[in-house]
Amino acid sequence: MPRTPLVSLLVALLLTGGCAGPPTPAGPPASPTASAAAGDAAAADEMSGIDVVFLGTMVGHSERTLQIVRTARDRVRDDTLRTLAAAIEATEADELADMRGWLPTGGPGASAAAHHHEGHGDDAALDRLRAAPDADVDRVLRDVLADHQRAAADLARAEVGVGRSERVRDLARRIEQSRTAEVELLRGYGAQVSEAPGGPRSS
Repeated sequence: MPRTPLVSLLVALLLTGGCAGPPTPAGPPASPTASAAAGDAAAADEMSGIDVVFLGTMVGHSERTLQIVRTARDRVRDDTLRTLAAAIEATEADELADMRGWLPTGGPGASAAAHHHEGHGDDAALDRLRAAPDADVDRVLRDVLADHQRAAADLARAEVGVGRSERVRDLARRIEQSRTAEVELLRGYGAQVSEAPGGPRSS
């Protein structure tokens, strides 16, 4: 499935700096006795408008991930898929807590960025999952999650290339790696299930 228009737009804006917005306000002048190391660390961790947009977008994206896995978790039949979905839920819940904690330090525009992206996502994918017959839930969840996580990897990859904050870029690297691995698992497992004569295992 191709990227949604929203994801394509956000990736383009991150790569061009189009969502950079006003710079994060500078703090008071540093004390003459402050160490150079402390100054370098502070500069490396300062968030740009791009970092704020990425965090705000990923907050909304992770909230939607949790909606997806929680909508399907009581209907998933396959043990392997259930385990993967639970791992995704735990990982993204932790990341979501971190991102929500970091956003208030990103300057005046941070709260607006988080609010703008809150709850945004692919309603059609959720509707498709809710409407899936029990026999099709595993397949639909694999498809929906694979597309959703690929979009997250695309956004994270863009942030790694243009973000300023080392803390945020480190998170983006981890997101890109984990979501890419999840997509490979979901796609690979889906292929195995489709080829298996007995279909997926049920608990």
